[in-house]
Amino acid sequence: MSATLELTKQLIARRSLTPEDDGCQTLLIERLQRLGFVCRQIPCGRVSNLWAERNGTLGTRTAPLLIFAGHTDVVPTGPLEAWHSDPFVPTEREGKLYGRGAADMKSSIAAFVVAVEEFVARSPLYAGGIALLITSDEEGPATEGTVRVCEWLEAEGIRPDYCIVGEPTSVERVGDMIKNGRRGTLSGRLTVRGIQGHIAYPHLAKNPIHLLAPALAELVTEQWDEGNEYYLPTSWQVSNIHSGTGAYNVIPAEALVDFNFRFSTASTPQTLQSRVAGILDRHKLDYTLDWTLGGLPFLTPRGALSEALSVAIARETGLTTELSTTGGTSDGRFIARICREVIEFGPPNASIHKIDEHIDLADLEPLKNIYRNTLEILLARG
Repeated sequence: MSATLELTKQLIARRSLTPEDDGCQTLLIERLQRLGFVCRQIPCGRVSNLWAERNGTLGTRTAPLLIFAGHTDVVPTGPLEAWHSDPFVPTEREGKLYGRGAADMKSSIAAFVVAVEEFVARSPLYAGGIALLITSDEEGPATEGTVRVCEWLEAEGIRPDYCIVGEPTSVERVGDMIKNGRRGTLSGRLTVRGIQGHIAYPHLAKNPIHLLAPALAELVTEQWDEGNEYYLPTSWQVSNIHSGTGAYNVIPAEALVDFNFRFSTASTPQTLQSRVAGILDRHKLDYTLDWTLGGLPFLTPRGALSEALSVAIARETGLTTELSTTGGTSDGRFIARICREVIEFGPPNASIHKIDEHIDLADLEPLKNIYRNTLEILLARG
């Protein structure tokens, strides 16, 4: 059994349902301390956070610092009877490794730890620093995890130069896509008020659904921006509409709409909020609107880190990787505030969050080798 596969299995076997870590980080600390890492645990409530750094003392390092960021927490399993094997018993079957977190993202964490072990053995006098930032809060609210560690790093004056987030970014083959940014997420809850009444006497009531409909149609067709070189245009989507008392003969008093923007760097939360309010006001609606900013977009233009990863991927797989900003949010949005280059790269993501989550066994060693080669390109040449 390869070291990467063995560590991946050990991590999958820990029932780390968000926000629990269930000993995953303790396992990592034991291995990292043997390599000379200084490990600091930063718990926040039930959330376990780990900052581990090698080469120099915390806060005094002057050479480039590359960090690997990831999460040990996993999403709930769903119905256990739907799985073909226990989600917390790592199981090999037909060339794949099954278990919750196999792809998202315990395999990435294992691959990076083993990559660091190999790199340090080959290049004991490398230039720069290596660190791991690990949380158990990425799959949850993401309020007590990476964001807290980044606040601590900023207070300590530690500003990493490069960060690889081990999110599963690949599509068909390991290395075919890396993420150099993510869109922001902005949610709104719109309440449109009318007047409740008998459906047979509409002149004595105001139907909020009818009042809302023209404004909703305009919001659906609005072009919020044109995107840019790295981002598709901002999208606006309705997720829920609620109204009515449950009776067929009552005009409701209000209509509730939940919606979400996934927005690019071509827009800001403030401009999007203002434009939505402008449309609602033009339709003379009686409404309230509550906003939740889930995360700002972040973008790393082509640079040293994306180039190093691209070269490492090409050497290992022969693929020319694609830069992308598609997909949901990640903890990269917090790290980008203190780190000048943040890139996400990990295994194929087709099975993440699904029943029978898995990774191809054949992807583990290439994943580890790409991480190690990236370290060699950025640090060993010093």
